[in-house]
Amino acid sequence: MGEHTASNNRSGQEPPVISTRELESKVLAYRPHAKVEMIRAAFEYAEKAHEGQTRKSGEPYITHPLAVAHILAELRLDEASICTGILHDTVEDTDATVEDVAQRFGTDVSMLVDGVTKLAQIEFQTSEEKLAENFRKMLVAMSRDIRVLLVKLADRLHNMRTMQHMKPEKQERIAKETMDIYAPLANRLGISWVKMELEDLSFRYIDRDAYRSLADQLGKTKKERAEFIERVISMIQRQLADRHVAVEEVSGRPKHLWSIHKKMVSKKIPFEEVHDLIAFRVITDSIGTCYEVLGHIHAIWRPVLGRFKDYIAMPKPNGYRSLHTTVIGPNAERIEIQIRTEEMHHIAEEGIAAHWKYKESGSENVVDSTGDEFQWLKQLMNWQQELKDPSDFIDTVKFDLFSDEVFVFTPKGDVFELPRGATALDFAFAIHSDVGMKCMGAKVNGSMVSLKHRLESGDTCEVLTSPNQKPSKNWIDWVATSRARTKIRSYLRIEEQKQAEQAGAELIDKELRRRGASLNSARKKADIATFFKEGKYPSEKEILVAIGYGKLTAQMVADRWLPDLVKKEETKPLLERAGSFTKFFRRAPKPKSGISISGIGDLMVSYANCCSPLKGDPSIGFVSRGRGLVVHRSDCPQVQTLEPERRIPIDWDNSQDSKFDILVSVHTDDREGMLSDLSAVFSKNNVSITQANCRVLGPGQAVNNFHCLVADVGQLKDIMRALSRIKGVHAVERLREDRKSAENK
Repeated sequence: MGEHTASNNRSGQEPPVISTRELESKVLAYRPHAKVEMIRAAFEYAEKAHEGQTRKSGEPYITHPLAVAHILAELRLDEASICTGILHDTVEDTDATVEDVAQRFGTDVSMLVDGVTKLAQIEFQTSEEKLAENFRKMLVAMSRDIRVLLVKLADRLHNMRTMQHMKPEKQERIAKETMDIYAPLANRLGISWVKMELEDLSFRYIDRDAYRSLADQLGKTKKERAEFIERVISMIQRQLADRHVAVEEVSGRPKHLWSIHKKMVSKKIPFEEVHDLIAFRVITDSIGTCYEVLGHIHAIWRPVLGRFKDYIAMPKPNGYRSLHTTVIGPNAERIEIQIRTEEMHHIAEEGIAAHWKYKESGSENVVDSTGDEFQWLKQLMNWQQELKDPSDFIDTVKFDLFSDEVFVFTPKGDVFELPRGATALDFAFAIHSDVGMKCMGAKVNGSMVSLKHRLESGDTCEVLTSPNQKPSKNWIDWVATSRARTKIRSYLRIEEQKQAEQAGAELIDKELRRRGASLNSARKKADIATFFKEGKYPSEKEILVAIGYGKLTAQMVADRWLPDLVKKEETKPLLERAGSFTKFFRRAPKPKSGISISGIGDLMVSYANCCSPLKGDPSIGFVSRGRGLVVHRSDCPQVQTLEPERRIPIDWDNSQDSKFDILVSVHTDDREGMLSDLSAVFSKNNVSITQANCRVLGPGQAVNNFHCLVADVGQLKDIMRALSRIKGVHAVERLREDRKSAENK
């Protein structure tokens, strides 16, 4: 077989040409006993299958799979992966079949080729539901064998390197998909050079003007930066040598374009003000030497506060380990320095592939993928099973998987990874859903904090729980992780439905009792659900919930359930049958209640004890037997439990001069003359105090409760404002009746 060529590089420029012989040599360099004849056979098979096919550039199509295989060789993958890179398009684009690949190259290769073929069919630019389903497919493929995704990443990388021949709109679409999906995945897999190159190549097509401008600016300073790199490297080497610290390598490189652009945008600064354009790396022979080098560098240059990160003690989830520090270097320039061992560097370059342990099993290579470096993938698989709602799942993937992370410890030393911005409540849910549900507080680094306290890397967080604790609606605003938010929403939704079901049962039972039946007796006569089969309420529970939510009325359900109990007069609208209500009420003389009710005459009016409505409050009336019209404040919790058909809109009649008994509570300092000052405010505003209850709460603190008669909301607000201006008054509040007895004890 003659020598064949394909293209590859890491620069994003027009790729140079490589050959099959170079590919074989590359593989043998890290796997001396590799079966290169298998790689050679795969190339011959693919070359024949793709015969006559060309790329947009006009090159033979075989140049693409050969270049993909070379990228996989840079990742030091096994023969099966290299062969998959060569064969990855044969099943999709030629007459080849998975069965034929299995017969010629074994089940390992055929399984990988089949997985890559299925990934190629995934579309990330469709509806949210389709997007979620395609993410799930990708996760399943990744969980079965991570090499499937690595081949797909290599495929995407080479396509991005050679995308200049496509139409601009397609370039932009593929670039956005790469930036959103594949670059973050490369980062999660720990392959930093693939991630950085994908980002720069995507940047090139997503924002062409910004890319070109930044590239030009960097080009103009290329010579100066090269001289600066040499100067810093020389200084580090000389200082370490003087202190007899041996290191393997000291190097420097410019940061990639996308990271510089992000910094310019986030900090809103021009290129000239970006000072840390260069990252330096020191490779040592041991972990101890890493920390020793760090100390010497900080002795040479002043470190920047808050810019030191110890990824050796706290590795990233993708296995990355290194010391990062930023210092004020020569010319007052900020420079970032990474310090790591040779092994750490190997892992940083190759990512997850560097963790694999190959075991010889006959003629096959079996990948042991059970290590901790796969925990994030296992966690994501658990989430995709738990989160059924597409939007919840997509939020979790994009935020929890692809965002910056913080590392938080339990008191026992276990470390949890959370997205930046996560709170103590997020941490509780990360430990376990049950812990989150019962979380009542937290200690961070030994100090009590609120549940919404934002955590930082290195914090030690202790979660405090109570069996009586339950999530509240506020919690939704206190969490940053989609997982916690979904659990809280699910709980609140279930609790809300339970309350609605209970309220619905009470409402229908009241309606049935009014007709001489009851909920239990009606159940014995007929199954309520049979009367709603054609609707969207297939069970009794859903019907009761609908009544509780007000989607159905108890009267409507009773009419359909037990039509023989319906009375003609009760089928009329409430206001049309207002006269019939009066037989339940005691007659009152011309009302002086301050209430105006359209369409209804002289009903007796009373005020609900639960909320103590006052003229001017948004209110609603409820037609009740024996008590006439009972007025509630609109925000009264009891209103939601009242039968909708008995609720009546009301207006306050300003022509009536009424007085309302209101309880005002004033929290004050316990000082001489305080009661006199408070009483003077009521007197000045012509408000009578009918009862006063004053007591000492503790050292220097007192609470003063006043029952008073006020005309309306406006007068009450005037009094409360005047009371709050008195020296030593801390809080003034209006209490509902349900708190009066408690406050006056």
